[in-house]
Amino acid sequence: MAELSREAGLEEQEQSRREARAYRILDAAATLILRWGYNKTTIEDISREAGVAKGTIYLHWKTREDLFGALMKREKMVLTEDVQQRVAQDPEGQTLRGLFRHSALALLKRPLLKAVLLRDMDVIGKLVHREHSSELYQEKLQGFIVYLEYLREHRLVRTDMSMSAQVYTLSAIFMGFFLIAPLMPEEYMLSDEELARWLAEAVQRALVLDGADMSNEARVASHAFGQYLDRDRAASQQMFQQEVE
Repeated sequence: MAELSREAGLEEQEQSRREARAYRILDAAATLILRWGYNKTTIEDISREAGVAKGTIYLHWKTREDLFGALMKREKMVLTEDVQQRVAQDPEGQTLRGLFRHSALALLKRPLLKAVLLRDMDVIGKLVHREHSSELYQEKLQGFIVYLEYLREHRLVRTDMSMSAQVYTLSAIFMGFFLIAPLMPEEYMLSDEELARWLAEAVQRALVLDGADMSNEARVASHAFGQYLDRDRAASQQMFQQEVE
């Protein structure tokens, strides 16, 4: 019995070391992609930055593409956790306005995901196409659609628009606030807090019915919102954990 416990303890320690090493490699990859871009970042560069042998990286991921795929899964997992924490600390967080405000603020802290959203080829390169067609991206989109359908069913958002029109409008507002930034004169630039606030306000005015957030049904909908974030985080965690085990 003691021997079995000892072996289990050693296996747990080895797993912890393996996960810590994987995180260090991913940290190095993120640093170099932001510095040089995906296309110019090699496994050799990452091994030097992480302080591990090149062969060690291949113990975790078979190809460079697999490594970067794991990095993006981790970024999405951390983003969702960040949104959840922000929402939990905000009394008005569990509304459509709150969702978009806190999602924008969280995204502004994750430059790799921001590059994916904006299809920044200099940073992400050909990974842009892979990420927008990935299973996790599709799951996140479908999860949000389920939440939006709940709001429509309870008439907490406009129903004179089709679902396609609402998803398109929400996407255009969200992406538009980020896409326009490089084109704006400096005197018209917004702080991160202002950008997130007015982005959320635009969503609110475009889609949310007057007084809906004060209704009893809106409080019920907040539970659906929590479930949406829980599903999103669980999917991200599961996919990422498979990468580091």
